[in-house]
Amino acid sequence: MSSSKIYIQKRKELLSKIFVIRRIFERLIIFLLVAIILKSFCLINDALLIKLVIIKIKDVLLRAVIPAAGFGTRLKPHTYSLPKVLLNVGGKPIIGHIIDKIISENIFKATFIIGYMGEKIIDYINKNYKQLKADFVEQEELLGLGHAIYKAIPTFDNDDLLIILGDTIFDVNLKNVLSQKINAVGVKEVDDPSRFGVAVCENNRIIKLIEKPQNLISKLALVGLYYIYNTNLLKECLNEIINKDIKTKGEYQLTDALQLMIEKGELITTFTVDGWYDCGKPETLLSTNKFLLLKNNTQRKYENVLINNPVFISESAIVKNSIIGPYTTIAEDCIITDSIIINSIISSGAKIEKTMLENSIIGSNAVIKGNFKKLNAGDSSEIEFF
Repeated sequence: MSSSKIYIQKRKELLSKIFVIRRIFERLIIFLLVAIILKSFCLINDALLIKLVIIKIKDVLLRAVIPAAGFGTRLKPHTYSLPKVLLNVGGKPIIGHIIDKIISENIFKATFIIGYMGEKIIDYINKNYKQLKADFVEQEELLGLGHAIYKAIPTFDNDDLLIILGDTIFDVNLKNVLSQKINAVGVKEVDDPSRFGVAVCENNRIIKLIEKPQNLISKLALVGLYYIYNTNLLKECLNEIINKDIKTKGEYQLTDALQLMIEKGELITTFTVDGWYDCGKPETLLSTNKFLLLKNNTQRKYENVLINNPVFISESAIVKNSIIGPYTTIAEDCIITDSIIINSIISSGAKIEKTMLENSIIGSNAVIKGNFKKLNAGDSSEIEFF
């Protein structure tokens, strides 16, 4: 890369950071003006004013941490050419839905732990989320979630942390969680907790965290959403599990670091996450696509096209003589002709012609061509198509 291009890129990054800082200070100044007005009318006292200011400053010092370094083995062949978090679901990449959620919660700082094809993640975020102060940390070896968060420590400063797994979409009100200023872990009751980390609780206080237990000791599965108020203690405990080589099932686990926090006397509570949508396998990616389309879909009309909502069809997609939906996503620049597509995800630039697809995921720029047949078959016929 030439020196002029490097300069332009660094200038863009600097302007983006200045923009984010300005937005943070604008929010803080507006809040302070409102608080002063309330104080002048004797609606709040000095003690409450100071408490509110401290809470608001802590709100500003909030950072999302999103691990996104995994290979996405269960989603091959799609992840041969694209990192898992950039797979399209409900009209945009998985990580796009996560970033939209944190921005809606007024979180404008985020650390992304990247690895496999990380440059594509960087390009997507820098291009589409200029209002976000994004830091990127590379996890060269996939040694566990605890190791991923440990690698991100230099970006934490004094921020509270909201850790969100990069392949999971949540539907939960975070405002109540963040306003409590208490460490909290998102949980959901499941019938088979052996595939998850679980929380053992007494009076909503976690007393023990166990990674993938063999015996049933709790049905409260950890869903991959963590609010950390005591960031300094988390740093200390992450350093401890790395320096002492504390592993569970061959990996450095975040649950082990959180367990150390508990053993050092730190309070960690739980909050319920009913809307928990995994994107780690083809079948769960399709079910998450269905959930997202039920919440947000496009209402487009085309000549000679039957659309069974809910669907998402990009404005740049071309659809002719077809039946689309329900629960179907068609991304940008797709061309669909003479086809029937149900409960499927068609990624950008794909071309589908004379084909019937159901429960399918089609990658970017793929070309699928079939043909329809007309038959007049008599009794006891045997017909095979190849």
